[in-house]
Amino acid sequence: MTQVKSFLEAEIVVVGAGLVGLSAAIALKMAGKKVVLVAANQPQLATDSDWDTRIFALTIATQNWLKTLGVWPNIDANRVNPIHAMHLWSQANEAPLKLSAEDANLSQLGVMIENQQLTQALWQTVNDLDITVIADVQCAKLEHHPNQVILQLSNHQTVSAKLLVAADGVHSWVRQQANIATTFKNFNQTAVVANFKAEKSHGDIARQWFAPHETMALLPLPQQMVALVWSVSTEKASQLLSATTDALAQSVLEQSQGVLGELTLVSPTQTFALAQQTAQQMIAERIVLVGDAGHQIHPMAGQGVNLGFRDVMELATLTTNTHAMMDIGDHGFLRRYERARKTDTLMMNSLTSGLDYLFAEQQPFIKQLTHWGFNQLKLQQNIKRFLIQQAAA
Repeated sequence: MTQVKSFLEAEIVVVGAGLVGLSAAIALKMAGKKVVLVAANQPQLATDSDWDTRIFALTIATQNWLKTLGVWPNIDANRVNPIHAMHLWSQANEAPLKLSAEDANLSQLGVMIENQQLTQALWQTVNDLDITVIADVQCAKLEHHPNQVILQLSNHQTVSAKLLVAADGVHSWVRQQANIATTFKNFNQTAVVANFKAEKSHGDIARQWFAPHETMALLPLPQQMVALVWSVSTEKASQLLSATTDALAQSVLEQSQGVLGELTLVSPTQTFALAQQTAQQMIAERIVLVGDAGHQIHPMAGQGVNLGFRDVMELATLTTNTHAMMDIGDHGFLRRYERARKTDTLMMNSLTSGLDYLFAEQQPFIKQLTHWGFNQLKLQQNIKRFLIQQAAA
């Protein structure tokens, strides 16, 4: 990590050192740009031996991209689990919709990985690339000038750059300074997350159960463990959180129809509120939004972090294909990024909101139509193959 001076000049300054911000700093550095990374906290350079309850499902495309960045070799392979299939239930006591990687001639659909593993690997790559990092600081002031942005920090350091990449999360300070409005949808749900040891082998299958305003996923981890992500009403989440260990395990066992046998809780239980927030624009003057700063989605589709990584992939690709003399903060360049990312974001928002609506709808006709459509998917191999390819992309 490079020592920094009180005033720094860069081509790009990345604000935010979560998964998406770290990957942006790496990808843009590898695209040949002079990058400064601003982090609110000190780097996480070592992982805990305990299993993290924050678990991510990465698509094949994301995994391959992280390999090209040199990040993947820094990950402990023993802490990663492949996903070979997905089983989806629309109603209890009914056969699930089965989506297998093999059916689409794929080796796998993706992988499960802990937040701490991926964060540590990204920080290690940042260090390997000798990216300039200003850590343990807050942003204080943002100024726009004709050919640059100037960012003043709480430690009295100043960074000037042609482009500022806002990767500072759902409550983005940069987005607020740029006066970018957001569209907000509260699902009135809370996700309950925990890790369990399963009696039966999970078979590298990601399992998901849909119910009215409620979705439960049991995702495969190494050592015959599964990660629970149970999206329920906030009231029910409070009940689950206050339940005894045995009572919680029994609730999960009943909801999952016992497909994995007895479940033993092996981690603390945590919760987080669920909402959908979308920035009304992904760019401002010499500013581009990536990750949760631009879009927060319901975890039902399991695509949140992949969506953020795809933002960075697009930005890095555009940067690589830009003429060396072109101003990286030019409005035309930023508009190309915004147009390229609009469809993906809208599709993810529509998918998660649409699924939540369909499975929550109580009108008999809608319920029957949803049930019929779900069963039709089980019979249509071409559609199943398309869904599998989309899930892995």
